[in-house]
Amino acid sequence: MPRSFAPYRFIHLSLYINMHGLTKAGRLFYAVAIAATGFQQLFYGQFSRMLFPTWPIHVPGIRWIADFGSLLLIYAGGLLLFSRKILLVSLALGGCLLILFLFSYVPYDLFIFPFPKTFGIWTNALKELALSGGAFIIAGSATEDRENNSSLFRLLSKLIPIGRIFFSVTMISFGIMHLLYTDMISQLVPGWIPAHIFWTYLAGLSLIASGVAIILKIGSKLAAVLLGSMILVWLIFLHIPRAVSQPFTDRGNEVISAFSALAFSGIAFAIAGTSVKKIK
Repeated sequence: MPRSFAPYRFIHLSLYINMHGLTKAGRLFYAVAIAATGFQQLFYGQFSRMLFPTWPIHVPGIRWIADFGSLLLIYAGGLLLFSRKILLVSLALGGCLLILFLFSYVPYDLFIFPFPKTFGIWTNALKELALSGGAFIIAGSATEDRENNSSLFRLLSKLIPIGRIFFSVTMISFGIMHLLYTDMISQLVPGWIPAHIFWTYLAGLSLIASGVAIILKIGSKLAAVLLGSMILVWLIFLHIPRAVSQPFTDRGNEVISAFSALAFSGIAFAIAGTSVKKIK
């Protein structure tokens, strides 16, 4: 049957439209999470531990740096939310988050944290790596003109294909943590849901499988859709209730965890959408 056959084209066009919608929804989820992180930092006057660790030494002017960074996050989130300068904003955001990961969290977890051999200490660092990857993924979905003579722009653009790897490494690592720290993580499952250990193992294996599938591009669209949906379910039934019941505990940690889950769900949906080639 020829590829130009009308029903065939209609089905593929519908698939493209649906996936394009996933890309847009993913970007909106991510934008809201980034802006919310900025507001949270501004409220507490400190960097979110998801972005910058608590160093044992005093950094001069850290309060002002945190406030300035918060405003930049809010501005970047707003631009992405309203589809303004998506490519430039995403590349800049991804680059900044990657720099914080490499030159702040990596040395902190390796040399400063009191228990450096504990895999779980990398949780916040990995979240930041995932957010950086998410920014590059969203940059890859932008339809803006990519011709720019800036060497920095060209350098950051080269990281766009690696964004999915950054994100997937985090998902795989979180899946491994589910298997290593099953007893602790199972306590996060709401009490009304039975078989906590079963769901913890299932979630861990699902994270690992989806991360591997996305990296290897084996059924990556389906894996990304299922991953984004799973995290969205966690957000609704796990993170939001905890955020509502403990909004100010540990500098709003539950609230920011909810928004990070929203961001990760959005990144997964963006991966699913950008995995579909445009129909000519």
